Amino acid sequence: MAQPSQLILGESSRTLDERFRLTIPTELLEPLIADGERCILAKERPGCLSLWNATAWQEKLDAGVELVTSKIKAGRLEGRIEQVQLLGRLLSTRHREVQIGNRGRLLIPEGFREFLNLEPGGDALIVGAAVCVEIWNREAWLPYLDEQIPEFRQLLDDLSG
Repeated sequence: MAQPSQLILGESSRTLDERFRLTIPTELLEPLIADGERCILAKERPGCLSLWNATAWQEKLDAGVELVTSKIKAGRLEGRIEQVQLLGRLLSTRHREVQIGNRGRLLIPEGFREFLNLEPGGDALIVGAAVCVEIWNREAWLPYLDEQIPEFRQLLDDLSG
């Protein structure tokens, strides 16, 4: 699987231009495009999109879809049609392949613009999230960070211990 060989870390402020483009800092982008300029843009949570290496994303997605498909064929998901439909809806709209343009420019596609909830001229935070890069609406980032930062020490201890 084409995962980054090191954690993607860092934070940078960027302004969304009039064409809905953001420039992703080189140091955050390079691990994602090591095997080409294709990336996957995904809706993470309201006000946040994530950018993934396309190969790594597709391998993980294919494995999950294959498992669900085999469970459907085996009749193990009978009575859970609503959950299967929900999964289908989310799979249909959650992610999209994107190209990274010159100088690390990313065009935020329609449908993702609304989810990010950021107008041209608005400030975004580009955050390294270890295995991907996240694009945050500043107004969504600050409450999220306020909620999560007190758990930092425990999280580090849990993952490193």
